[in-house]
Amino acid sequence: MAVYTDLTDDELHGLLAAYDLGEPLSFKGIAEGVENSNFFLETTAGRYILTIYEKRVARHDLPFFMHVMEQLAQAGVKAPLPITMRSGEVLADVRGKPAAIISFLQGVSPRRPSPTQCRAVGESLALMHQALRGFPAARENALSLPDWQALTQPRLEQAETLRPGLADSITTDLAFLSKTWPTGLPRGVIHADLFPDNVLFIADQVSGLIDFYFACEDALAYDLAICLNAWCFEPDRSFNITKGARLIQGYESVRPLSPQERDAIPILARGAAMRFFATRLADWAATPTSALVRPKDPLEYADKLAFHARAHGPGDYGA
Repeated sequence: MAVYTDLTDDELHGLLAAYDLGEPLSFKGIAEGVENSNFFLETTAGRYILTIYEKRVARHDLPFFMHVMEQLAQAGVKAPLPITMRSGEVLADVRGKPAAIISFLQGVSPRRPSPTQCRAVGESLALMHQALRGFPAARENALSLPDWQALTQPRLEQAETLRPGLADSITTDLAFLSKTWPTGLPRGVIHADLFPDNVLFIADQVSGLIDFYFACEDALAYDLAICLNAWCFEPDRSFNITKGARLIQGYESVRPLSPQERDAIPILARGAAMRFFATRLADWAATPTSALVRPKDPLEYADKLAFHARAHGPGDYGA
């Protein structure tokens, strides 16, 4: 279970005393997730999620993430709302670690997204981008092109053990991205990690966007490219152009892409695949072979990189 900091009854009551949330009715750890300690919390005032931030999320970034969620929820986007304490703060302290209580959203994440769900998530992504226009705070993308290079270069030997020839192919990809990465595209606050497990559905309607802990400023179309990687490949790692077309159509039903953004889709999608290959490779290399839980397979994104390298233009993605 992904609970690193469990709370005693006294600690839970002490935490809730800082809020106007009534008395606890149930409190249960959430098994999903590997970064933080998460709990379902039900009180006499309603249902919530309690998160204790354990690692990777820097304390100084948390106000940015909280404000992103607040602005989205207040704009009517289906995002969780951080609950304010009586003091006016949204971040509490649990055993010296930052913690937050956020509103609970109903819904289920899709295991194998349908084309209809892909269109719905594209629309929701664009609504999110529109709602965050003029966002007053700033946070740079901590996993951009220089970071992909820094993560992969020291681990090319490990990449080669995963698949002969992979080190050369990754080196080629990085060189291509360094030369061609687009600039001057419309920018704003992006989610940067909108995978199916971070989107909740009721039937085919999006009921929640969650996990904003990679949110940052970057090209808006790069966020769409991340979704093309996350939502539109099948289990055999083939690209489903119908899902790609529906995703892009949903996005453009709210925010049409500029010609420059449309032309950049293949490069942005290749870069998005490199970002997730790089972090998966780093996690893979850092995990002992004796570990009970293996990290996510970097080869999934090596195969996606190969698809993007063969793409001739935005039409290959349904654009």
